[in-house]
Amino acid sequence: MHIKVIKPGLATSVQDAGRNGYYHLGIPPSGALDQYSFRAANLLLGNAETAAVLECTLLGPQLQFSTACQIAICGAAMQPRINGQPQAVHQVLSIAAGDTLDFLPAAAGMRAYLAVSGGIDLPAVLDSRSTYALGGLGGYQGRCLQAGDILPLVAAPPTTAPVGRTLPAALQATLPRKAEVRVLPGLYAHRLCAESAARFYQDQWRVSSESDRIGYRLKGGAPLQFQPREAPFGAGADPSNIVDAGYPIGSIQVPSGKEPIILLRDAVSGGGYAMIGTVISADLDMVGQLQPNQGIMFTAVDMQQALQARQHYQAGLQQLRQALLDG
Repeated sequence: MHIKVIKPGLATSVQDAGRNGYYHLGIPPSGALDQYSFRAANLLLGNAETAAVLECTLLGPQLQFSTACQIAICGAAMQPRINGQPQAVHQVLSIAAGDTLDFLPAAAGMRAYLAVSGGIDLPAVLDSRSTYALGGLGGYQGRCLQAGDILPLVAAPPTTAPVGRTLPAALQATLPRKAEVRVLPGLYAHRLCAESAARFYQDQWRVSSESDRIGYRLKGGAPLQFQPREAPFGAGADPSNIVDAGYPIGSIQVPSGKEPIILLRDAVSGGGYAMIGTVISADLDMVGQLQPNQGIMFTAVDMQQALQARQHYQAGLQQLRQALLDG
């Protein structure tokens, strides 16, 4: 029971809930950038919520299945085709042995999640099957898929969701073309000049083509000015340098004050650039669904608002579980 990769797509990789608990050792969590859609695909199919899936980025792969199974695709509007015939996303689909699956380019969103009944059966590394390509860890040989790869499948569970089962529209992830993202200012926001600190939240930024799972680089806003200072021992001469510190996932650094970078789930765990704020966890899925050249603006929030947003996000996940596990 396996899937053969005919064409790998742009940056298709095996992902799951992530490799949590090792960031302090320099190993990032990795895992699906859009955790909600990843979990929705598994739950829709009747899989364990955290079963390994394929994360398909903008241009999906072409795959051939050796065995009959069921699949579900959630996240980006990347229309699937079985043997060339268009199919729906957010729906349980039937695959016959020998069938070929491919995708049209994403019409909205950046990442679609392909769940297969039972899940993808690769060895767990540090408690996760997620690919960390920068470190060559996990997933399929620690890298994105290539033509000719063979992905083994877990034996399908005895009961699966019925073909045609559909994720209600109210439970599908939204895919805005312009995102308003909430940021908790700090840890080094005080290093910015007051005018630049205010301007950062007023400007319309756009996602650059250099963005990936490590970080989203942004362009289009005014360069940021840092407070003059004498560089402390251990920090570089660039005004955006600090003495090395840990990087939270979602933190925003601005090397030389020019192009902000939002660090994502494959980011290094620390370094010497000042973090002027951190995208709150509730908005990270949305960031991972932004395509190059799409717009993004930031809104400053306080800790209480960030915690309330996280609580709302968790409530949405619980609503998803109740709808699909009880339905």
